[in-house]
Amino acid sequence: MRIPCPFCGSRDSQEFSFLGQAGLKRPDPNAPDAQKQFHDYVHIRDNKAGVTKELWLHANGCRSWITVTRNTLTHEITGSEFASPLTKEAAQ
Repeated sequence: MRIPCPFCGSRDSQEFSFLGQAGLKRPDPNAPDAQKQFHDYVHIRDNKAGVTKELWLHANGCRSWITVTRNTLTHEITGSEFASPLTKEAAQ
């Protein structure tokens, strides 16, 4: 599988480390139900078949975090972007 890094261009997936589903927000540790929220945050994830957004680290390249849009059924990648606007600004 080839992943298009916004900074380095198309690279082999072995250069990247997979984090998981993009867009998850860490729960507030001071919330009254923090223990349940953290349990769900760590263990309960969507296992969606089809197009998803995932976080990848270009570990053996530019070290940028990127959000990759990928079809989990076909592994087709239809896009990628820097996960943080700050990373995008630093690359320019």
